[in-house]
Amino acid sequence: MANIEKYLRKTALPHIWCPGCGNGIVLAAMLRAVEKLDLDQKKTVIVSGIGCSSRASGYMNFNTIHTAHGRALTFATGIKFANPELNVIVITGDGDSTAIGGNHFIHAARRNIDITTIVFNNNIYGMTGGQSSPLTPQTSKSTTAPYGQIERPFDIAALAIAAGATYVARASAYHAAMLTDLVVKAIQNKGFSVVDAIAQCPIGFGRKNKMGAAEKMLQWQKDNAIVAQAAAKLSPEEKQGKFIIGELHHSAAPEYTAEYAKLIARLQQQKGGQA
Repeated sequence: MANIEKYLRKTALPHIWCPGCGNGIVLAAMLRAVEKLDLDQKKTVIVSGIGCSSRASGYMNFNTIHTAHGRALTFATGIKFANPELNVIVITGDGDSTAIGGNHFIHAARRNIDITTIVFNNNIYGMTGGQSSPLTPQTSKSTTAPYGQIERPFDIAALAIAAGATYVARASAYHAAMLTDLVVKAIQNKGFSVVDAIAQCPIGFGRKNKMGAAEKMLQWQKDNAIVAQAAAKLSPEEKQGKFIIGELHHSAAPEYTAEYAKLIARLQQQKGGQA
């Protein structure tokens, strides 16, 4: 822990997360990635929306901004657009990013702007009462689906890829070391990156769905994860009910702020030639 303590605002601790919550594991994995990359704290901006996960920005010793519900990516886009030299990292929940923030999510991916988005995915609106989110698994119970969720959930990785993100990965709180490595690669990618970080919510989700205490939920993550390379060899039936972890997509595409800089340079050159 000692190597990441400098990235924490100790005066803001202790945190508000429930006992057994996976958000702390995801936060630590993210900070270890920052440490591995030796990012300049003064040139790194953490942007969050609203929700359990989004409280994490207040605990981190960077330039941080805690924004409105679902709007983390809009604020982050403005920050990156205004100063492309900054490292911009968004932390958001599954509801924050794919419900009220869903439109912003797909357009940030479409633009391929150089922002790293880490989705603290606990399959529920944990902070506001345990309602279903767009990532709540089908048949799972919540306060708004007491008899089981009938809607199909998004696959946030598939959504990000289809919308144009150039780096997409997934890991869980159980696979914390892998999660750190994937966040490193996401930050290194010069484009829109998404890391789906599956985190247990033993209070808001686990109790309602009789999944047991946090250690049982971590065991579930271990037992139901399939590494991407192995998943590629399995049939759809063999992958039913499982989730795939690892690097899921990596491609190249023009990055938004770089393309904008080229446009400005071209227009300035044209203006100079006309003069």
